[in-house]
Amino acid sequence: MHLGSPGNLSQLNAEAPWGDFDPKAYVKLNYEEMQSEDRKIIAIVRTHFGDHFRANPDRPVRGIDVGAGANLYPAFSMLPWCDEITLLDRAGQNIDYLKRQRGRDGYDPVWDAFWDLFCEDEAYAALPGDPRTRFTERTRVEEGDLFALSRQRGHWSLGTMFFVAESLSTSHDEFWQAVECFLLALTPGAPFAAAFMEHSEGYFVKDTQFPACDVGELEIRSAVEAYTEPETLIMSTVGKPNAVRDGYTSMIVACGFRARGN
Repeated sequence: MHLGSPGNLSQLNAEAPWGDFDPKAYVKLNYEEMQSEDRKIIAIVRTHFGDHFRANPDRPVRGIDVGAGANLYPAFSMLPWCDEITLLDRAGQNIDYLKRQRGRDGYDPVWDAFWDLFCEDEAYAALPGDPRTRFTERTRVEEGDLFALSRQRGHWSLGTMFFVAESLSTSHDEFWQAVECFLLALTPGAPFAAAFMEHSEGYFVKDTQFPACDVGELEIRSAVEAYTEPETLIMSTVGKPNAVRDGYTSMIVACGFRARGN
């Protein structure tokens, strides 16, 4: 579904209307029907984590999805490997949504197709029991600010951050800070996956406009590479301009391992 590009009014993260973010509308707009971009992103991340943990069956693994919001599939990507996954978000309605997804009845049926796609890898397909039960047992929802992760350096050993760093404000400084806080919250050598909207002009959820930072591939690479183990970063461009909505050029997925030297 395409919405008119909102233009990108200058706005810091603290000024954005996060209290008005509607997760049900966001899911309906973006995930009710799986898009080819999500299929490609899942395949990239599934391979990155699967290959690593087959070669390095570390236990226990503590994961985090930063800015989890109304998207469960980053957490799905970590489910076979983690004893605990923190779903971190600052928006109250997102927190409520995430808590409902781990409730007695499990996550909504819209997410079944996403889990099924992960199950094309045996590591996911071979998980015992019901994935809804495992999701409920392994995840915990935490209300918090991404920037506060600077106080929890090296706490998690696996991490994801999807469409967050560039979608929280128009500030390049806050974009860099968000990437830094995410990566430094991981233990040295920890695998990670992050996704970005390239040259985003901002976005709507229902009638509410949210900001975005206009960053290109070189800026994304520079920010991520600063805290990534040398020569491990793989950047993948996914999708065509404006394929999902108006006002961006592509999606970029960055997979790698947290640097050991900083």
